[in-house]
Amino acid sequence: MTPEKVLEHPAKVLGDAQRRFYFEHGYLHLDGFVGSDWLDRLWAVTDRFIDESRRRTASDDVFDLEPAHTADNPRLRRLNHPVTQDPVLEEFGLRGPIVDLAEDLLGPNVKFHHSKLNFKWADGGEEVKWHQDIQFWPHSNYSPLTIGVYMEDVDDEMGPMGVIPGSHNEELFDLYGDDGQWVGAIHDRDLPKVRLGDVAWLKGPRGSVTVHNCRMVHGSMPNESSRSRPLLLHTYAAADAVTLFPGIVDNIALSNSVIRGEAARWAEFDPRPCLIPPDWSKGYTSIFALQQEEEKAA
Repeated sequence: MTPEKVLEHPAKVLGDAQRRFYFEHGYLHLDGFVGSDWLDRLWAVTDRFIDESRRRTASDDVFDLEPAHTADNPRLRRLNHPVTQDPVLEEFGLRGPIVDLAEDLLGPNVKFHHSKLNFKWADGGEEVKWHQDIQFWPHSNYSPLTIGVYMEDVDDEMGPMGVIPGSHNEELFDLYGDDGQWVGAIHDRDLPKVRLGDVAWLKGPRGSVTVHNCRMVHGSMPNESSRSRPLLLHTYAAADAVTLFPGIVDNIALSNSVIRGEAARWAEFDPRPCLIPPDWSKGYTSIFALQQEEEKAA
């Protein structure tokens, strides 16, 4: 669905100027969008998972752990697929206020793709190098977007997410290395093409929301503060966006489920090409493990 068609659909939570800003610049940043009632519920569940992680010694289907993780000093990188882990997380991701936001930017027919909770732990939580998302899970069009919720106040010291405004309409980069292995980051030789001087760092108070298009160049610095920076992320797409290859999360329950409106009868194809990812069935832990060279993708 084109932006013009989306704008014909009455908005639920955004103003017309905000919707147009997203289509032009590829991102939105909304201070305090998620209220304290929801945040308190999300934190109660999150604290329980942090405690549960103390009993794990290695990453698994639920947790992505930093190498230094211990029971006494838990260091989580990610809670995988949160909508499948707890009813509160499922309710928030499939029926919560951010779904209204997704509908305002995608149109009336919306499908859920995946979710994750990135922690960026205190005192050195890892950077996420500059990359784009869609190469990890190509679709027939570029409607997919990701909505992030800051569960704590986020300032410069905590490694906020940075986006390059307008990059969603520019080059789609090769995320393979010189050796042909997937690295999940833009190669150093291509970084001069990225307008890093234009980066917008998306800081904000607890409950703030970020939205970025699947083609958006984005990343974040390490967290050098003494506070963790949990960012709850959900990816949605227009119902007419069809996944093109077996994806990282396509075998996860609820992935590609229509959660608003109706299933599409026709697939929408964008003529711009998209990079083909590796065969994820051969093994994949996370973007963190790849970018920190803890593992190699096929």
